[in-house]
Amino acid sequence: MAKLCVQLEDIRAAAGRISKHAHRTPVLQSVSINRILGAELFFKCENFQKVGAFKFRGALNAIACLSEEKLKRGVATHSSGNHAAALARAAKLAGSNAHIVMPSNASTVKKAAVEGYGATITYCEPTLEARESTLNQILAREGRSLIHPYNDPRIIAGQGTAALELLEEVKDLEVVMAPVGGGGLLSGTSIAVSETLPSASVIGAEPLNADDAYRSMQSGEIEPSHSPQTLADGLLTSLGDLTFAIIKELCAGIVTVSEESIIEAMRLVWERMKIVIEPSAAVPVAALLEKRGEIPGNRVGVILSGGNVDLERLPWAR
Repeated sequence: MAKLCVQLEDIRAAAGRISKHAHRTPVLQSVSINRILGAELFFKCENFQKVGAFKFRGALNAIACLSEEKLKRGVATHSSGNHAAALARAAKLAGSNAHIVMPSNASTVKKAAVEGYGATITYCEPTLEARESTLNQILAREGRSLIHPYNDPRIIAGQGTAALELLEEVKDLEVVMAPVGGGGLLSGTSIAVSETLPSASVIGAEPLNADDAYRSMQSGEIEPSHSPQTLADGLLTSLGDLTFAIIKELCAGIVTVSEESIIEAMRLVWERMKIVIEPSAAVPVAALLEKRGEIPGNRVGVILSGGNVDLERLPWAR
Protein backbone atom coordinates (compact mmCIF):
# COMPACT_ATOMS: atom_id res chain seq x y z
CA MET A 1 0.00 0.00 0.00
CA ALA A 2 1.34 3.43 -0.96
CA LYS A 3 1.86 5.84 1.93
CA LEU A 4 -1.23 8.02 2.23
CA CYS A 5 -1.01 11.78 2.64
CA VAL A 6 -2.54 11.65 6.13
CA GLN A 7 -1.69 9.26 8.95
CA LEU A 8 -3.34 8.60 12.31
CA GLU A 9 -0.72 10.71 14.06
CA ASP A 10 -1.78 13.67 11.89
CA ILE A 11 -5.37 13.26 13.07
CA ARG A 12 -4.26 13.05 16.69
CA ALA A 13 -2.12 16.17 16.25
CA ALA A 14 -5.12 17.96 14.71
CA ALA A 15 -7.24 16.96 17.69
CA GLY A 16 -4.78 18.71 19.96
CA ARG A 17 -4.67 21.85 17.83
CA ILE A 18 -8.43 22.31 17.61
CA SER A 19 -9.35 21.33 21.17
CA LYS A 20 -9.39 24.93 22.42
CA HIS A 21 -12.11 26.08 20.01
CA ALA A 22 -13.98 23.04 18.63
CA HIS A 23 -16.74 21.26 20.53
CA ARG A 24 -16.40 17.61 21.45
CA THR A 25 -19.82 16.80 20.07
CA PRO A 26 -22.20 14.34 21.74
CA VAL A 27 -22.98 10.80 20.62
CA LEU A 28 -26.73 10.19 20.79
CA GLN A 29 -28.99 7.18 20.33
CA SER A 30 -32.67 6.70 19.49
CA VAL A 31 -34.53 3.60 20.65
CA SER A 32 -37.22 4.10 18.02
CA ILE A 33 -34.77 4.54 15.12
CA ASN A 34 -32.84 1.49 16.33
CA ARG A 35 -36.08 -0.49 16.22
CA ILE A 36 -37.03 0.77 12.76
CA LEU A 37 -33.63 -0.09 11.29
CA GLY A 38 -32.95 -3.25 13.26
CA ALA A 39 -29.56 -2.02 14.41
CA GLU A 40 -27.91 -0.20 17.30
CA LEU A 41 -26.98 3.22 15.95
CA PHE A 42 -24.63 5.75 17.50
CA PHE A 43 -25.02 9.23 16.05
CA LYS A 44 -21.98 11.53 16.23
CA CYS A 45 -23.77 14.88 16.23
CA GLU A 46 -21.65 17.31 14.25
CA ASN A 47 -24.81 19.38 13.82
CA PHE A 48 -23.90 20.61 17.31
CA GLN A 49 -20.40 21.63 16.22
CA LYS A 50 -19.57 25.35 15.97
CA VAL A 51 -20.85 26.78 12.66
CA GLY A 52 -23.24 23.83 12.69
CA ALA A 53 -21.03 21.32 10.86
CA PHE A 54 -17.94 19.09 11.04
CA LYS A 55 -16.22 21.46 8.62
CA PHE A 56 -15.09 23.64 11.53
CA ARG A 57 -12.65 20.90 12.55
CA GLY A 58 -10.72 20.91 9.29
CA ALA A 59 -10.78 24.68 8.93
CA LEU A 60 -9.42 25.17 12.45
CA ASN A 61 -6.63 22.70 11.85
CA ALA A 62 -5.66 24.25 8.52
CA ILE A 63 -5.60 27.76 9.96
CA ALA A 64 -3.56 26.58 12.96
CA CYS A 65 -0.88 25.29 10.56
CA LEU A 66 -0.35 28.67 8.85
CA SER A 67 2.52 31.04 9.62
CA GLU A 68 1.88 34.54 10.97
CA GLU A 69 2.86 35.98 7.59
CA LYS A 70 0.30 33.87 5.76
CA LEU A 71 -2.38 34.67 8.32
CA LYS A 72 -1.81 38.39 7.68
CA ARG A 73 -2.35 37.91 3.94
CA GLY A 74 -5.57 35.99 4.57
CA VAL A 75 -7.07 32.80 3.19
CA ALA A 76 -9.46 31.87 0.40
CA THR A 77 -11.56 28.93 -0.69
CA HIS A 78 -14.64 27.86 -2.62
CA SER A 79 -17.60 26.30 -0.83
CA SER A 80 -21.37 25.91 -1.03
CA GLY A 81 -21.65 26.87 2.60
CA ASN A 82 -20.40 24.84 5.55
CA HIS A 83 -16.67 25.00 4.75
CA ALA A 84 -17.14 28.67 3.89
CA ALA A 85 -18.63 29.46 7.30
CA ALA A 86 -16.08 27.27 9.06
CA LEU A 87 -13.10 28.92 7.38
CA ALA A 88 -14.54 32.39 7.92
CA ARG A 89 -14.91 31.76 11.64
CA ALA A 90 -11.58 29.96 12.04
CA ALA A 91 -9.78 32.79 10.23
CA LYS A 92 -11.47 35.40 12.41
CA LEU A 93 -10.46 33.54 15.58
CA ALA A 94 -6.84 33.63 14.39
CA GLY A 95 -6.96 37.35 13.59
CA SER A 96 -7.01 36.67 9.85
CA ASN A 97 -9.71 37.04 7.20
CA ALA A 98 -11.25 34.90 4.46
CA HIS A 99 -12.42 35.45 0.89
CA ILE A 100 -14.98 32.84 -0.14
CA VAL A 101 -16.21 31.85 -3.61
CA MET A 102 -19.79 30.60 -3.28
CA PRO A 103 -22.13 29.23 -5.96
CA SER A 104 -25.05 31.53 -6.68
CA ASN A 105 -27.53 28.83 -5.60
CA ALA A 106 -26.06 28.37 -2.11
CA SER A 107 -28.72 28.32 0.60
CA THR A 108 -29.76 31.60 2.20
CA VAL A 109 -28.89 30.41 5.70
CA LYS A 110 -25.37 29.47 4.65
CA LYS A 111 -24.78 32.77 2.81
CA ALA A 112 -25.92 34.65 5.92
CA ALA A 113 -23.60 32.63 8.15
CA VAL A 114 -20.55 33.36 6.01
CA GLU A 115 -21.37 37.08 5.93
CA GLY A 116 -21.93 37.02 9.69
CA TYR A 117 -18.39 35.75 10.29
CA GLY A 118 -16.97 38.71 8.38
CA ALA A 119 -15.79 37.00 5.19
CA THR A 120 -15.77 38.57 1.75
CA ILE A 121 -17.99 36.62 -0.69
CA THR A 122 -17.72 36.39 -4.47
CA TYR A 123 -20.56 34.51 -6.18
CA CYS A 124 -20.15 32.32 -9.26
CA GLU A 125 -22.08 29.89 -11.42
CA PRO A 126 -22.94 26.62 -9.60
CA THR A 127 -20.33 24.44 -11.30
CA LEU A 128 -16.98 23.13 -10.06
CA GLU A 129 -15.25 24.73 -13.06
CA ALA A 130 -16.69 28.16 -12.20
CA ARG A 131 -15.77 27.80 -8.54
CA GLU A 132 -12.17 26.89 -9.28
CA SER A 133 -11.56 29.51 -11.98
CA THR A 134 -13.04 32.29 -9.84
CA LEU A 135 -10.98 31.20 -6.84
CA ASN A 136 -7.78 31.06 -8.91
CA GLN A 137 -8.34 34.67 -9.99
CA ILE A 138 -8.70 35.77 -6.35
CA LEU A 139 -5.60 33.85 -5.26
CA ALA A 140 -3.53 35.42 -8.03
CA ARG A 141 -4.83 38.91 -7.33
CA GLU A 142 -4.76 38.95 -3.51
CA GLY A 143 -1.92 36.58 -2.59
CA ARG A 144 -4.03 34.64 -0.09
CA SER A 145 -3.40 31.06 1.05
CA LEU A 146 -5.66 28.44 -0.47
CA ILE A 147 -7.54 26.31 2.05
CA HIS A 148 -9.19 23.74 -0.18
CA PRO A 149 -12.56 22.50 1.15
CA TYR A 150 -11.49 18.85 1.10
CA ASN A 151 -8.41 18.02 -0.99
CA ASP A 152 -5.90 19.16 1.62
CA PRO A 153 -4.07 16.97 4.18
CA ARG A 154 -4.71 19.55 6.93
CA ILE A 155 -8.44 19.47 6.21
CA ILE A 156 -8.59 15.67 6.01
CA ALA A 157 -6.76 15.34 9.33
CA GLY A 158 -9.09 17.81 11.00
CA GLN A 159 -12.22 16.07 9.72
CA GLY A 160 -10.89 12.73 10.95
CA THR A 161 -11.07 13.98 14.54
CA ALA A 162 -14.85 13.45 14.58
CA ALA A 163 -14.45 9.70 14.01
CA LEU A 164 -11.56 9.60 16.46
CA GLU A 165 -13.83 11.00 19.18
CA LEU A 166 -16.62 8.60 18.23
CA LEU A 167 -14.31 5.59 18.57
CA GLU A 168 -12.98 6.82 21.90
CA GLU A 169 -16.51 6.99 23.25
CA VAL A 170 -18.17 3.94 21.67
CA LYS A 171 -16.41 0.59 21.66
CA ASP A 172 -16.85 -2.37 19.31
CA LEU A 173 -18.51 -0.61 16.40
CA GLU A 174 -18.87 -2.83 13.36
CA VAL A 175 -19.50 -0.09 10.80
CA VAL A 176 -18.91 3.66 10.65
CA MET A 177 -20.86 5.66 8.06
CA ALA A 178 -20.37 9.18 6.73
CA PRO A 179 -21.71 11.17 3.79
CA VAL A 180 -19.37 11.85 0.89
CA GLY A 181 -19.09 14.90 -1.34
CA GLY A 182 -15.50 15.98 -1.88
CA GLY A 183 -14.41 13.22 0.48
CA GLY A 184 -12.68 15.11 3.29
CA LEU A 185 -14.90 13.66 6.02
CA LEU A 186 -15.02 10.14 4.57
CA SER A 187 -11.28 9.95 3.97
CA GLY A 188 -10.46 11.27 7.46
CA THR A 189 -12.98 8.84 8.93
CA SER A 190 -11.47 5.96 6.94
CA ILE A 191 -8.00 6.65 8.32
CA ALA A 192 -9.18 7.03 11.92
CA VAL A 193 -11.21 3.81 11.80
CA SER A 194 -8.71 1.68 9.90
CA GLU A 195 -5.91 2.57 12.33
CA THR A 196 -7.83 2.40 15.63
CA LEU A 197 -10.51 -0.21 14.94
CA PRO A 198 -9.42 -2.26 11.91
CA SER A 199 -12.20 -4.80 12.45
CA ALA A 200 -14.80 -2.14 11.53
CA SER A 201 -15.85 -1.22 8.00
CA VAL A 202 -16.23 2.35 6.74
CA ILE A 203 -19.07 2.95 4.31
CA GLY A 204 -19.80 6.20 2.51
CA ALA A 205 -23.24 7.38 1.44
CA GLU A 206 -24.17 9.81 -1.30
CA PRO A 207 -27.22 10.88 -3.31
CA LEU A 208 -27.99 8.85 -6.43
CA ASN A 209 -28.27 12.22 -8.21
CA ALA A 210 -24.67 13.04 -7.24
CA ASP A 211 -23.09 9.59 -7.43
CA ASP A 212 -19.57 10.49 -8.58
CA ALA A 213 -17.90 8.78 -5.59
CA TYR A 214 -19.81 5.56 -6.28
CA ARG A 215 -18.87 5.66 -9.96
CA SER A 216 -15.26 6.48 -9.09
CA MET A 217 -15.04 3.45 -6.80
CA GLN A 218 -16.46 1.27 -9.58
CA SER A 219 -14.08 2.50 -12.29
CA GLY A 220 -10.98 3.01 -10.14
CA GLU A 221 -10.60 6.57 -11.44
CA ILE A 222 -12.09 9.91 -10.41
CA GLU A 223 -15.40 10.33 -12.22
CA PRO A 224 -16.38 13.99 -11.89
CA SER A 225 -19.91 15.09 -11.18
CA HIS A 226 -21.55 17.38 -13.73
CA SER A 227 -24.30 19.73 -12.50
CA PRO A 228 -25.71 17.33 -9.86
CA GLN A 229 -29.28 18.02 -8.73
CA THR A 230 -29.83 17.01 -5.11
CA LEU A 231 -31.29 18.40 -1.89
CA ALA A 232 -27.99 17.46 -0.22
CA ASP A 233 -26.27 20.70 -1.19
CA GLY A 234 -23.18 19.89 0.86
CA LEU A 235 -22.44 16.87 -1.36
CA LEU A 236 -22.26 18.53 -4.76
CA THR A 237 -18.50 18.49 -5.26
CA SER A 238 -16.42 15.73 -6.81
CA LEU A 239 -13.63 13.79 -5.09
CA GLY A 240 -10.09 15.14 -5.13
CA ASP A 241 -7.00 13.09 -5.89
CA LEU A 242 -5.94 13.00 -2.22
CA THR A 243 -9.35 12.05 -0.85
CA PHE A 244 -9.98 9.48 -3.57
CA ALA A 245 -6.66 7.74 -2.94
CA ILE A 246 -7.60 7.29 0.73
CA ILE A 247 -11.19 6.25 0.08
CA LYS A 248 -10.19 3.78 -2.64
CA GLU A 249 -7.67 2.19 -0.28
CA LEU A 250 -9.59 2.14 3.01
CA CYS A 251 -13.34 2.54 2.43
CA ALA A 252 -15.40 -0.65 2.11
CA GLY A 253 -17.88 0.88 -0.31
CA ILE A 254 -20.29 3.67 -1.27
CA VAL A 255 -24.08 3.37 -1.06
CA THR A 256 -26.31 5.68 -3.12
CA VAL A 257 -29.78 6.84 -2.09
CA SER A 258 -32.80 8.51 -3.65
CA GLU A 259 -33.97 12.04 -2.92
CA GLU A 260 -37.14 10.59 -1.41
CA SER A 261 -35.10 8.55 1.07
CA ILE A 262 -33.05 11.61 2.04
CA ILE A 263 -36.22 13.52 2.89
CA GLU A 264 -37.62 10.54 4.80
CA ALA A 265 -34.40 10.14 6.79
CA MET A 266 -34.10 13.83 7.58
CA ARG A 267 -37.67 13.97 8.81
CA LEU A 268 -37.24 10.77 10.83
CA VAL A 269 -34.29 12.22 12.74
CA TRP A 270 -36.09 15.52 13.31
CA GLU A 271 -39.21 13.78 14.60
CA ARG A 272 -37.69 10.93 16.63
CA MET A 273 -34.54 12.59 18.00
CA LYS A 274 -35.75 16.21 18.15
CA ILE A 275 -32.54 17.46 16.57
CA VAL A 276 -32.04 19.51 13.41
CA ILE A 277 -29.95 17.94 10.64
CA GLU A 278 -29.50 19.10 7.08
CA PRO A 279 -30.14 16.92 4.01
CA SER A 280 -26.46 16.04 3.58
CA ALA A 281 -26.34 14.71 7.15
CA ALA A 282 -29.42 12.59 6.50
CA VAL A 283 -27.80 10.68 3.62
CA PRO A 284 -26.18 7.88 5.71
CA VAL A 285 -29.46 7.42 7.58
CA ALA A 286 -31.22 7.26 4.21
CA ALA A 287 -28.79 4.54 3.17
CA LEU A 288 -29.77 2.50 6.22
CA LEU A 289 -33.46 3.04 5.47
CA GLU A 290 -33.27 2.27 1.76
CA LYS A 291 -30.51 -0.35 1.56
CA ARG A 292 -30.16 -1.94 4.98
CA GLY A 293 -29.25 -5.26 3.33
CA GLU A 294 -26.11 -3.73 1.78
CA ILE A 295 -24.79 -2.49 5.13
CA PRO A 296 -23.40 -5.24 7.38
CA GLY A 297 -23.19 -5.15 11.15
CA ASN A 298 -25.53 -4.27 13.98
CA ARG A 299 -23.45 -1.66 15.83
CA VAL A 300 -23.24 1.28 13.47
CA GLY A 301 -21.67 4.69 14.02
CA VAL A 302 -23.18 7.45 11.90
CA ILE A 303 -21.59 10.87 11.54
CA LEU A 304 -24.37 13.45 11.27
CA SER A 305 -22.35 15.99 9.33
CA GLY A 306 -24.28 19.20 9.95
CA GLY A 307 -27.48 21.01 10.83
CA ASN A 308 -27.59 24.14 8.69
CA VAL A 309 -31.07 24.23 7.21
CA ASP A 310 -33.03 26.98 5.46
CA LEU A 311 -36.22 26.82 7.55
CA GLU A 312 -38.14 28.61 4.80
CA ARG A 313 -37.46 25.72 2.41
CA LEU A 314 -37.95 22.49 4.32
CA PRO A 315 -38.06 19.65 1.79
CA TRP A 316 -41.27 18.07 3.14
CA ALA A 317 -43.07 21.41 3.02
CA ARG A 318 -42.71 21.83 -0.73
